[in-house]
Amino acid sequence: MTTNKILLGGLAGAVTLFLLKWIVYGVLLIDYITANYNPCVLRPMQDYIIWAMILATFAFGFLISMIFSWSNTTGIVKGAKVAGIIGLLYSVSIDLSLYGTSTRFSNLTAVFVSIIVGTVLWVIAGAVVGWVMGMEKKKA
Repeated sequence: MTTNKILLGGLAGAVTLFLLKWIVYGVLLIDYITANYNPCVLRPMQDYIIWAMILATFAFGFLISMIFSWSNTTGIVKGAKVAGIIGLLYSVSIDLSLYGTSTRFSNLTAVFVSIIVGTVLWVIAGAVVGWVMGMEKKKA
């Protein structure tokens, strides 16, 4: 795959993930997070370090894009499947590690919710990256 496709895919994945995380965690699940996550380890929303969050989503967007490039993954469905598997394994690893070593989660149900939500975000981002990386230039 060309460098342009990798860059466009990474950018699309980053923007998708940033917007989804803002909507899902910042709007839809904020009350659930407040009730089920340890407030001692979370910054108040007004103290978020936005540049760090943006760089983190860019890292994930480009991670998905690079994996898709190496595996020749293109298209919405294939992108969603590959990213879903990666996202599930990543979320299980991170969330169970945090549950076992920290007080981030107040209960095991919150861990499972986090795994499910994280996986869904990866699926959607993977579909977008796969779609962008599979786009062909239209011939005039």
